[in-house]
Amino acid sequence: MDIIKKLVEEFSLKKTQVENTLKLIDEGNTIPFIARYRKELTDSLDDQVLRELHERLLYLRNLDERREQVRATIIELEKMTDEIAKSLDKAVTLSEIEDIYRPFKQKRRTRATIAKERGLEPLAMTIWEQAVTEPIANLATQYIDSEKGVNSVEEALAGASDIIAEMISDEPNYRSIIRTIMWEDAALSSEGQEGKESVYEMYYKFSESVKKIAPHRILAVNRGEKEEILKVKVEVPEDRILNKLEMLIAKQNVHTRDFMIATIADAYKRLIAPSMEREIRSDLTEKSEEGAMKVFAANLRQLLLQAPIKDKVVLALDPGFRTGCKVAVVDETGKVLDTGVVYATPPQSKVEESKAKLKPLILKHKVNMIAIGNGTASRETEQFTADMLKEINQPIHYVIVNEAGASVYSASKLGAAEFPEFDVALRSAVSIGRRLQDPLAELVKIDPKSIGVGQYQHDMNQKRLGETLGGVVESCVNSVGVDLNTASPSLLSYVAGISDSVAKNILEYREENGKFKTRKELLKVKKLGPKAFEQCAGFLRIPESAQVLDNTGVHPESYKAAEELLKMVGLTLDSVSKREIQNLGQRIANQDETAQKLGIGVPTLNDIIKELEKPGRDPREDMPAQILRQDVLSMEDLQEGMILNGTVRNVIDFGVFVDIGVHQDGLVHISQISDKFIKHPLEAVSVGDVVKVRVLSVDITKKRISLTMKNAK
Repeated sequence: MDIIKKLVEEFSLKKTQVENTLKLIDEGNTIPFIARYRKELTDSLDDQVLRELHERLLYLRNLDERREQVRATIIELEKMTDEIAKSLDKAVTLSEIEDIYRPFKQKRRTRATIAKERGLEPLAMTIWEQAVTEPIANLATQYIDSEKGVNSVEEALAGASDIIAEMISDEPNYRSIIRTIMWEDAALSSEGQEGKESVYEMYYKFSESVKKIAPHRILAVNRGEKEEILKVKVEVPEDRILNKLEMLIAKQNVHTRDFMIATIADAYKRLIAPSMEREIRSDLTEKSEEGAMKVFAANLRQLLLQAPIKDKVVLALDPGFRTGCKVAVVDETGKVLDTGVVYATPPQSKVEESKAKLKPLILKHKVNMIAIGNGTASRETEQFTADMLKEINQPIHYVIVNEAGASVYSASKLGAAEFPEFDVALRSAVSIGRRLQDPLAELVKIDPKSIGVGQYQHDMNQKRLGETLGGVVESCVNSVGVDLNTASPSLLSYVAGISDSVAKNILEYREENGKFKTRKELLKVKKLGPKAFEQCAGFLRIPESAQVLDNTGVHPESYKAAEELLKMVGLTLDSVSKREIQNLGQRIANQDETAQKLGIGVPTLNDIIKELEKPGRDPREDMPAQILRQDVLSMEDLQEGMILNGTVRNVIDFGVFVDIGVHQDGLVHISQISDKFIKHPLEAVSVGDVVKVRVLSVDITKKRISLTMKNAK
């Protein structure tokens, strides 16, 4: 296969883009580095396209590797023909290659192999030719041999039928035809026990075409089957398939036709249908998982890139009933100033005692913000906090923080290493506070799969999900940049070119030698050689460096070009330090000419200009700010038609969940998101977006809130 040609066609790219990207990948360059610092070679492909290109490249290379393995095996068996060779060359999926290989595969002992051992293959081949001029029972008498276990004409014909059935099952063309028919006309159906309440009730009598079924329904049915609540099957157009096979195989021979039709039915029902149905279920699941992973990835990206709340002292509350509410105060840098426990919620309900304990903490540490985890007892803790704030004559707001994964972090080795003196619950409170201050820096400490912004994530291929979400975290970390002197090993390990072991070595170097003074100093870190330095340097920031470019996204390889550019327009690096540069791009009359003089490309020139205008800029500043609250609503306060501001907490295939400040998130169904038709909610909204919603209905018993974004003004 011409892999480059295939990728050009599939991604609608130029040949040079694909060739250069493949060369860069094969040279050991990371995706973030290629996306940011090799734009001239890729024609500015973004990291998402580059990742998809890389994944597809790996698939196609594996496909070619498997193709050659199959080719070598068939040649070794001396069974290769021009037709098989052409079929192998044309195959574009692994299933096609496996279909071609099927007849040559070493099989376990089957009914067909037993029949061959009994000497019935010549009889089977004679019948297969369908050119006999006498009843096949007459032919079968010649093969009766009690020593071989063939005791009658019926046994001889049954053995011949088994051999022919396996031949039909192994024929790639027949499988291809059946596969096409199934994908056109098959349906996925499920049944459940009527009258038994469960979340799967809508699937108790369910059937939908495999061509049209929505991915989230496939995943829901799969989970219902796994939990033994649903019975699931693929309903196929069996008559159509059998008619098609009969047309292709059974000739108009009076002596063989009925025998062949019966054998075709046996081949399909016993050998082909089970494996093809499994294949359809597997393909449906794989495609649904891929779709769900993309939604999870998009949600995770938005969550990680939420605007940080900087320069605020935060009092974090990890709510709880019986065990109380854990308290942690963290300063502007995330350093823990104080901890404690209050029992403001039932069953203790020591409200006044809790206020008496928290108010002095707020005043002592000059707390600006309160972060409340959204788990158990969150609603009660929020009410307590809102009441307490009314008694404090200071402008303090609170924010409900999604605490998904906080317990995973607090019980992890990393959490124990960071706060060995704290119990698990106190670590969780610290994590909630820091998560408000800098979501990215805190969330990278948690396995991305544990951050609850997906659907059915526990049912997916965990290895594939981990790779996908890891790529998202890597992309976010590198797009924001990392302070080399304050970053945790967790954060550093996501920087392009830095492995877990190198991240630890950076921390050790920092502890032994103090803060890094320049990016070049990175080369003194153990196991961080020139290639790793090339990949990571541009993504690491050193605010304390005397070289101002060390605190920008300008790569060290472009420092000379940046300084020359400043010189051209009568400026210096000192102007960058003082943040005095504005509208630098407007001072350059001809970008092509300027880039050529500097020995760089226009994309790199534009990136340098942006960095010089805003050194150390955090791209997350452009993201929607969190809604700050001072009072609390309950579900009982909601009325139909009420218009509220809310924050999108999760986007799924059939809608979005919005936090409107009543603890229970409301659902905006996909049909209520936009007046325009949209195929997926992500076309209109993202996690973290602040949206206006109108209340459609409230079901207090079932704790369900239905919202609409239509006419919510």
